[in-house]
Amino acid sequence: MTMKRWIAIIIAATLIFVSVGVNSLSYIFTKDVSGFFEKAMSTQSGYGEVVLEQGKSSDKIAVLTLDGVIQDLGNTSSFFQPAGYNHQFFMNQLYEVLEDQSVKGLVLQVNSPGGGVVESADIYDAIREIQQEREIPLYVSMGGMAASGGYYVSAPAEKIFVNRETITGSIGVIMESVNYAKLAEKYGIDFNTIKTGPYKDIMSGSREMKDEERAMLQEMINDSYERFVDIIEEGRGMTEAEVKAVADGRIMNGRQAIEAGLADEYGKVGDAIAAMKEDYKLQDATVFEYSAADNWAWLGVKASSLVGSNIESELIGKLLSDYNAPRMMYLYGER
Repeated sequence: MTMKRWIAIIIAATLIFVSVGVNSLSYIFTKDVSGFFEKAMSTQSGYGEVVLEQGKSSDKIAVLTLDGVIQDLGNTSSFFQPAGYNHQFFMNQLYEVLEDQSVKGLVLQVNSPGGGVVESADIYDAIREIQQEREIPLYVSMGGMAASGGYYVSAPAEKIFVNRETITGSIGVIMESVNYAKLAEKYGIDFNTIKTGPYKDIMSGSREMKDEERAMLQEMINDSYERFVDIIEEGRGMTEAEVKAVADGRIMNGRQAIEAGLADEYGKVGDAIAAMKEDYKLQDATVFEYSAADNWAWLGVKASSLVGSNIESELIGKLLSDYNAPRMMYLYGER
């Protein structure tokens, strides 16, 4: 290992220890005098409640934040990975709302381009369970983007607030793969594939897709699309024709979403909370959000960015890994 890399590693380690020390001291000296944020007692599941607006403990409004691509990456968090959307943590928050009888309303902040169809359905199903069993309102505040799966999980809300510049819509399903057969041929790379059936390597990047294979996948995509449309019909009180008039993958801004019936009014999360308090006589409710007891997200840095990397090999590896197992996505933009 070169001297340059050793120096980089030493610097990275120093930064980590300094960050740990600073954050630990900050917590010690501010936990009792925070003023704006008041840490409540942890729940039995290991989550705490951070109070945003103090009020009655018997009437609470939970604020949940969905930020990033909706995908379940499993238990992959570590000191050397960037903070991002954590599917299990988000689902656990929904379960907490379902079980906590003192929660009288749910406000969901959405800033997401969407994600996996399964993960989006997980969130939607949990929200519907809360609405049906707890009979509490759900308001959504859309941030800079709430597209595709981000809209999918927002559709059952009683009210949807948007900014004028919010990017939303992108209603539809996408499934992609990369065909690198010609590139492989150029460099003399051969693929040896042994399979049990003609379609076992469907969407393989090593060969052209057949027409019958495309038809099979299109049928799958269409099924997921129709479910998406049904969810919007039910959540927004729209007809199938009204939904499909804008459910062609197009994106729209806040004004267009309101005019299309996909959103209700302009506003940010504070407006959504204020509206819920007014609409449901919750003026004295405590407003809070959940926090993990051992959240190390602030330490999310990639070691590779500190110690250097082979950019070319990383790009090739990402290209191959991203498309190794194509799947259906409610997603706007690049994977």
